Amino acid sequence: MSQRRLEVKVGAFIVLCLGLLAGLVIQFSKGITIFHPAYTIILDAGNVGGLRARANVLMSGVQVGTVAKTELSPGGTNVSIYLKINKQYVVRKDASFKIEQSGFLGDQYVAIYCGENTGDPLTNNEHARAPEPFNLQDAARAASGFIARLDGTAKKLDEAINDVRRDVLNDQVLTNLANTILSLRQASADAEVAVNNINDLVKSNGAPASAAVSNLLAFSDRLNGIADRVQGLVATNTPQITSTISNLQTSSRQITNILGQIEAGKGTAGALISNQEMADNFAALARNLAITTGNLNRLGLWHFLWYKPQPDDAKWPVDPAAPRDTTK
Repeated sequence: MSQRRLEVKVGAFIVLCLGLLAGLVIQFSKGITIFHPAYTIILDAGNVGGLRARANVLMSGVQVGTVAKTELSPGGTNVSIYLKINKQYVVRKDASFKIEQSGFLGDQYVAIYCGENTGDPLTNNEHARAPEPFNLQDAARAASGFIARLDGTAKKLDEAINDVRRDVLNDQVLTNLANTILSLRQASADAEVAVNNINDLVKSNGAPASAAVSNLLAFSDRLNGIADRVQGLVATNTPQITSTISNLQTSSRQITNILGQIEAGKGTAGALISNQEMADNFAALARNLAITTGNLNRLGLWHFLWYKPQPDDAKWPVDPAAPRDTTK
């Protein structure tokens, strides 16, 4: 009897342990059991990446369900992801679904973003759309291509730098550049000396320069006064100046007429110019007058009044320039 009772006790203990173990498994498992009623949301995605069954479904960081299963469509163009959502959580139609990853190498899960949370609730077996998850391998391949392009760019940049060093930064160019910098430095020093000399000149000649400017201003004032007086003089004598200019114009016309008459041979002057015989006579008269005045200066007036020339004397008048016979 005691043996039978012991076996019953051992069996009851084992059953109790198994029940506790099952409760613990149910409590700490990621799945949703019959004790947690749920509804299904079907996500349509082009690729699930590494998402597996029993993965978490989080909304605002809180687990609201699990991934029941994933199925490939008959055409192989997309994948259906079945989400088991606890009945107590409401997911609306304006919510967005994304497949994300915990950390860099962690498990993938489905994240639900509520948005404005104003749409109608999603019902059982209703479809929603989810974008493709981030694929580390695709990113690595893209990064590899980008790195290859960077390597090509680095090679081209290295070649360009070599060309610049060979053609631009060679020894001759650097020497010329150094000489140019030295020349500029010397020119700058000379310019500084010149500016200092000009400053010294201005400082030492400040008083004479100021006096010269003052004198120039005074002279300008005097010129202004003279100009004002001249302008007043012209203004007060405008009728006389106008009359004088008119008289000059009349005289000019008269002189022009006289010259025209002389050129035409009118009058004594015109006849003298146009008549060759009269001109010759006038020239002979002038010559005789010159001889007479010469004799008068040489012999005196008394000789002309009382001297009577002898028959053998030279003809009268005598050229004063001719040599005299002193033997008589």
